[in-house]
Order: sequence, then structure tokens, then C-alpha cells
Amino acid sequence: MDIMDHIKQSIESNSVILFMKGSPDFPQCGFSSRTSQAVSACGVEFAYIDVLAEPEVRANLHRYADWPTFPQLYVGGELVGGCDIVMEMFESGDLKTLIEQASNS
Repeated sequence: MDIMDHIKQSIESNSVILFMKGSPDFPQCGFSSRTSQAVSACGVEFAYIDVLAEPEVRANLHRYADWPTFPQLYVGGELVGGCDIVMEMFESGDLKTLIEQASNS
């Protein structure tokens, strides 16, 4: 499978997916740690891809949505953003609402 097809399929088949460095249990950078904690605090299970374990994804994900950094959170097939945006949305309550809506549809 082409790497872009793999990325697209991963995003489309998961209502909430986080592309991060490491895993939610063992994040490998502070930004990935903060983002995964915020998503976890919303109370809905989510998928993740460790971009350190999948170097092709790491090298090509920026081509999918023109977003150059990690982590990247996708909800309902759409890019939400990176750590700063996710944290802003979490603090305002918008992240939980968005994730719940995507998980229920």
C-alpha cells in the first residue's frame, strides 16, 4: 500500500487519531505527551500512530494536510492541529465537544 493511502486510510477509519512521537503510555516528547493527555482526558478512546516507529509516515504526513510538525490530531477525518491548538481547545471545552460529536457519528 502506498504511504499516502496508508495515512488516508488510518485517518478515515478512526474517528479520533493522533500522530505522535511515542505512545500515549510512553510519549517521546513533551508536545506529544501534553496532546495525548488532553485527548485522553476527553474520555473517549482514540487511535494513535507512533511516527518514530513508522518513519515513512513521519516523512510524508506533512504532505497530507500541509502541517509540518508533530503531534497532529485528526477528528472526524479533519486535521484539528498540533499541541497548541489542541491545548487551547481542551481548556475551552471545545475539544471534548468535537471528539464526542465525532465519536457518536
